[in-house]
Amino acid sequence: MQAETDILPTSVKVELCRRLWAAGSRDLEVTSFVPATWIPQFSDADDLVPALVVPAGARAVALVPNLRGLRRALDAGVREVSVVVSATESFARANLNTSREGAIERAEAVIAEAVAAGVPVRGYVSMSFGDPWEGAVDTATVTEAAARLHGAGASTVAISDTIGVATPGLTMRLVRETVAAGVPTDAIALHLHDTYGQALANVYAALTLGVSEFDSSVGGLGRCPYAKGATGNLATEDLVWMLHGLGIETGLDLSALSQTTAWLSRIRGVRAPSNVATAMAAASASALEPPITAGDAR
Repeated sequence: MQAETDILPTSVKVELCRRLWAAGSRDLEVTSFVPATWIPQFSDADDLVPALVVPAGARAVALVPNLRGLRRALDAGVREVSVVVSATESFARANLNTSREGAIERAEAVIAEAVAAGVPVRGYVSMSFGDPWEGAVDTATVTEAAARLHGAGASTVAISDTIGVATPGLTMRLVRETVAAGVPTDAIALHLHDTYGQALANVYAALTLGVSEFDSSVGGLGRCPYAKGATGNLATEDLVWMLHGLGIETGLDLSALSQTTAWLSRIRGVRAPSNVATAMAAASASALEPPITAGDAR
């Protein structure tokens, strides 16, 4: 929600998480413990986390920007966190308020303290496929950052297509090079945006290499505020539709997910970009319409 102009009430966020867990999700990133002056959409993080009822076996992950954010998250009751670094200098300066190296060192410090407290850490390498200021990204900078996060103790490293420019060929190359840099395949995730409509193709390409963890967003919400024209994250409904079509069991209820997207869209007054949610809502509406009889024809 960081790039959206509206700020959801805490109660709506709690209900959103409840609905997503009820739909079968077991892995939610629920908030971020960034300063409210940076991103006011997350100013209620300290109140949101204690209000959540996390089902047994489920994860409620919170993003933390630094050690202060980590300590706030732990005080609020978070038991898993995520950290973000950048593959490019420009994005590190614009979004993380430090250098590329400074962001990695800061993340390493967070990982060390979190792991010492028994808290797992998930790492993100932003701008792994392209940067709005620098253009193409050297894959060596991506794999170096990923290897450092994993070496510091991050249990998962999400290679992130922050502006949605990845293609299947580049996805496969970057996954292979990340593995060659020492990050096991089962520790690699992909964080994809769908700006150029390639996100599902990129998922399929990574699946063929053994990657099995993919980030997605309910309704396809979320985008990079620093990249002009960049659209939302890969929609959870679209991802689940494809995976189920491949015979992959996800444990997710597609109908419940689509209904959650429709509910949130009504509250926000904004149409979600998910193709599957839109199609399922239209099919549901058609099913409720009375059939046309011969006498109704004109």
